[in-house]
Amino acid sequence: MRLLATLVLLALVPSAELQRGPRPGPRAQPRPRGPRGGDPGGRVRGRGRAGAVKRQTQECKEYTEAGEKYLDCQDRQLTTVMQGWPKDIDHLLLARNKIQVLRDNMFSEFTQMKSLDLQQNDISMVEEGAFSGLSQLTTLLLQHNRLKTASEEVLLPMPQLTYLRLFDNPWSCRCPLDSLVRNLQVPSNRNLGNYARCAEPPSLRGQKLKQLSVDALCAEESQVGQRPDGGGVELPRPPTVREKPDTNSLCRTYLFPKPLLDCRNKDLKRVPFELPSDIVKLDLSGNHIGQLTPKHFLFAKDLKLLNLSSNGLDRIHTAAFAGLLYLRELDLSNNSLRYFQYGVLEDLYFLRKLSLGKNPWFCDYNIHYLIYWLKHHPGVAHTGLVCAEPKEFEGWRVADYVKTYNGECPKDRQTDRGEQGGGQGGTENDAQELTAETDERGDRLPSPLKDRKRKKFEIIRLS
Repeated sequence: MRLLATLVLLALVPSAELQRGPRPGPRAQPRPRGPRGGDPGGRVRGRGRAGAVKRQTQECKEYTEAGEKYLDCQDRQLTTVMQGWPKDIDHLLLARNKIQVLRDNMFSEFTQMKSLDLQQNDISMVEEGAFSGLSQLTTLLLQHNRLKTASEEVLLPMPQLTYLRLFDNPWSCRCPLDSLVRNLQVPSNRNLGNYARCAEPPSLRGQKLKQLSVDALCAEESQVGQRPDGGGVELPRPPTVREKPDTNSLCRTYLFPKPLLDCRNKDLKRVPFELPSDIVKLDLSGNHIGQLTPKHFLFAKDLKLLNLSSNGLDRIHTAAFAGLLYLRELDLSNNSLRYFQYGVLEDLYFLRKLSLGKNPWFCDYNIHYLIYWLKHHPGVAHTGLVCAEPKEFEGWRVADYVKTYNGECPKDRQTDRGEQGGGQGGTENDAQELTAETDERGDRLPSPLKDRKRKKFEIIRLS
C-alpha cells in the first residue's frame, strides 16, 4: 500500500509543476514583452503606473446619449488629462477637479470634441496653445476658476466656438487683457464671455468685459508719474460702478445632461439678475425670496423646471411668471402663500406639475381663482392644496371647500336673494358656477338655482 501511495504522489507532482509553469532560474531567458513594454503576464517593472492609469480610466463614466459620446470625469481630484482616455468623445466633463494650469496641446488629441466643461477648478493660467486641435469645439466652460488674464490667442484654435463662459473669475482689467476684451466685444460673438466682470483695478471693479471701454484698460498705466505733487495732471478715472449682486458668481451652472442654474441655499433675497437665456432648469430653493415682482423670468424663455420651495414666499405678482410659456414643472411648496391673485398662472400654458404643499392656504373667496384655473387645466397634476385657515375649514381640501361655498355663503357676501336665497347643491354647469365664484364682480352674475328640478318656466333674478 505504501508503495502504491508513493507512486501516485510522484505521478501528481510533475503535473502540478507543469500547471505552475517553469521557474525562472538565474540564467533564464527574458520573457517576450507585451505591446506596452511589459510581459503578457503583467509581472514587469512599471506595473503600478499602468494599473493606476487603468483605474483612473475606470473611474470616469463613458456613455452615449443622442448618438454622441460623453466622458464624465467630474469630481475626480484630477490635475491634468490622463493618457488612457478615449479620443473619439464628443463631450468631456472635467468640472470640480484640481486643474491649475492648461498646458499647450493639452487637448490636442480630442479632435472631434464639441464641448469642454472645465468649470469649478483652480485654473489660474491658460497657455496660448492649450486648446490646439479643438477645431470642432463649440462650447467652452471656464467659469468659477482663478483666471486673471488671457489673450485672444487662446481662442484662435477654436473657429467654431459659439458659447464661452468666463464669469466668476478675478479678471484683472489692465493692458494684457486688451486683445481678449476686443474679441469678446465683436458683435458676432454675442455668446462669448457674457456676465464676466472686472475684479481689479478698483476703478473698474464690477464692470462687464463685454461693456468695458477698451481705452480704460490702459488708463491706469498712462497715469503713472502724473501725480499732483510731481507737477503732472492726473487723468480722470472712470466712475466706479455700483455693483448689483452678482448671482452668477454665487450660483453654479451645469450644461449636462441639461442646462441647470443651481442657486440652492445661497441666502438670496430676490431672483438673480440677468438669468442665462438658455437654461432649462432653475433651482432657487432654500433662499429668502419673499416676493416675486413682475417679469423676473422674462428672458428665461426655455425654462422648463422652476423650484422656488422653502423661501418664505408670501406674494406673487400677477406678471411674475410672464415669459415662461414652456414651463412644465413649478414647485412652490413650503412657503407662506395664502392665495393667488387673479391672473398669476395665465402665462403657464404648458404647465404639467404644480407643487403647493406646506403653505398656509386661507380658504375664503380669494382662493377660488386657483381652483378655477386648475378646473380649466385638467392636465396639471397638483399636490398639497389643503386649507390651513380659518379654523372651521382647517384640514379641508380646498376643492371641497369651494364646492360648499354657494351652499354656505359667508355672511359678508350674502345678498337678498328673495325666493332664490339659500341655494343648495349648485348648478349643472360646473364651469359656469366656478366663473361666477371667481369673478370679483359676482353681483352681476346669476345666483345658483335653488333646485335642479326641470320646470316649464325658470326665473333668474340678476342682483
